[in-house]
Amino acid sequence: MPNSAKLDDLRTLWRLTAGRVEGETHAERLESFYAPQQRTYDSFRARMLHGRRELFESIEAPSNAVWIDFGAGTGENAEYLQKQFGSMSMLYLVDLCPALLAAAEERIVRQGWTNVWAVCADVTTFQPPEGYADVVTFSYSLTMIPDWFRAVDHALEILKPGGIVGVVDFYVARKYPREGSQRHCWTARTLWPIWFAWDNVQVSADHLPMLESRFETVELVERSGSLPYLPLVRVPYYRFLGRKPA
Repeated sequence: MPNSAKLDDLRTLWRLTAGRVEGETHAERLESFYAPQQRTYDSFRARMLHGRRELFESIEAPSNAVWIDFGAGTGENAEYLQKQFGSMSMLYLVDLCPALLAAAEERIVRQGWTNVWAVCADVTTFQPPEGYADVVTFSYSLTMIPDWFRAVDHALEILKPGGIVGVVDFYVARKYPREGSQRHCWTARTLWPIWFAWDNVQVSADHLPMLESRFETVELVERSGSLPYLPLVRVPYYRFLGRKPA
């Protein structure tokens, strides 16, 4: 790794571990945390946010689809959808952090995308102009949303019957998960929520069960992935594809 990249990593790690998050509202806290990381956001998180490409490339959107990516950040996930842009009506990149959305807007201009729109809005209330969505995705954003349960219910509300929701995120299993689900030891169930809460990332044992209760499960994959500079440590994450019941 070039020295400049290592220096960028050190800056990001310092911000993650020692940076002070300020603000009275969730939007202000997001801006306080992510604005200093904007330039190195994608490169650092590419090594810790696993399963994103697999999630987005596994979703087959219908023709003229309206797709909403909630908590889209810099819009990097849109890179995985370029093969579908030709048949897609609109892709909305929704986030509350102006600094990350500025990077998303730069990406849209740079790529020449004409049917992608970066929107600064609350994911629990955003309404697309079309009034509906065919696909809603949350890529490592559900753990960043304080009212995550409202975000899930809002996605259910705006999706067409038969519409698809896709989620990839960190998680921990419940102490007694349903049969056939991944089990995590006491250390994992205790450590990861504390570890991530330092950066206002709320890893929960309830996200996945709620998704399974609201949507018909199309696919569920439970895995673990590495973290930068911690090669022996594996953090659990899941990919969930669900369909709104007709």
